[in-house]
Amino acid sequence: MAETIATKRKMTEEEFMRLPNDGRKYELVDGEAKEVPAGVKHDAIVAHIIVLLAPFVKNLGFLAASSAGFRMVTGNIRSPDVSFVLRERLPEGKPPKGFMDGAPDLAIEVISPNEDWVDMGRKLGEYFMSGAKQVWLIDPDAVTVTVYKSLTDVQVFHADDEIAGGDLLTEFRCKVANLVAV
Repeated sequence: MAETIATKRKMTEEEFMRLPNDGRKYELVDGEAKEVPAGVKHDAIVAHIIVLLAPFVKNLGFLAASSAGFRMVTGNIRSPDVSFVLRERLPEGKPPKGFMDGAPDLAIEVISPNEDWVDMGRKLGEYFMSGAKQVWLIDPDAVTVTVYKSLTDVQVFHADDEIAGGDLLTEFRCKVANLVAV
């Protein structure tokens, strides 16, 4: 008797967009809806970061929260906790209604206690392959921000260190401890 190997059908972007809003955060990874860990404190930190960054974004581009999806070159849909996209990258300078092709210029991920570190490493690679200029990994428990300008250009900032927006948000400066103060 021949064995049949069942292959799981991959979810399409259209199916992914129709998932019910159950209060959880999902990304489309390898054709499957993958839950991304988050909680109230996590979301409070994300909201706080957006409030801190907003005055420095004005005419430069737009900020998005974690429900915004970005289509990676791998075909995965990633949703950084906070995203900043330069206006010059956008047709007519406005964000798209659906998913955006490519990574945001700045992707910020707030690390959760249950974070999948293998997937986080994969995300970092996808962000840079898809056009990100910077990725910030914020660890609220350690009160650190790891700034990636590439996979090999990495700097860790601690609670009393000042982090800056670099070439993207030239006027932004903030102590790391203030980023996670909720």
